[in-house]
Amino acid sequence: MRFDVLTIFPEIFRSYLRCGVLGKAIEKGIIKVSMVNIRDFSSGRHKNTDDRPYGGGEGMVMKPEPIYNALDSIDREQNSLVVLLSPQGEKFNQEMAWDLSKYDQLILICGRYEGVDERVRILCAEKEISIGDYVLTGGELAALVVIDAVSRLVPGVLGSEFSNLEESFSDGLLEYPQYTRPRVFKGLEVPEILLSGNHEEIKKWRRREAIKRTFERRPDLLEKAQLTKEELSFIEEMKKKE
Repeated sequence: MRFDVLTIFPEIFRSYLRCGVLGKAIEKGIIKVSMVNIRDFSSGRHKNTDDRPYGGGEGMVMKPEPIYNALDSIDREQNSLVVLLSPQGEKFNQEMAWDLSKYDQLILICGRYEGVDERVRILCAEKEISIGDYVLTGGELAALVVIDAVSRLVPGVLGSEFSNLEESFSDGLLEYPQYTRPRVFKGLEVPEILLSGNHEEIKKWRRREAIKRTFERRPDLLEKAQLTKEELSFIEEMKKKE
């Protein structure tokens, strides 16, 4: 899978993309991440990518020409999508990450300052994405979030093909509690069921704990989760104990 990132700060990405799972996936050629410096497509001696907003107001707005020209310089795959990272976009979640992982190429536009000229949205963006209801200095962190979440779903990136199927949000639930050695730490012991070797019972315990944790921390997720009658009864029991 290929990611092309339009940004005025390409150096932000370099360290993160050399580490861990993403770094290994890039080394193996499973994913490719290319930086396109928007400044390289700005005219004028100072290579400005922003200007004062028409109508007045605080801050600066990113100019449309450099972004449009930067986008035009990229070789587009047939199965590609141009994404503008924006607080006004659709909220990013695991379901969207799965949808985006089906593309061969994602082109991510990172805004800065007070945002981008509206004509960038009209002429360039095919989708707008927000990673949350808060304001960042720029779209670079949001782009990294999208790259990380989507890359994990590309075959071959994780060590096991089943790894991403058991993580939080993969089936509409938060992940169950995880434990490793030592067996006892600060007086807290690993649940006996996890030491039993009974994989079927362990699977049931993990499912039940995932439902319990989701109920306690993110009950809104249960509305979309696929639950059995027994699991729905379990939720009703927890509601009675509140």
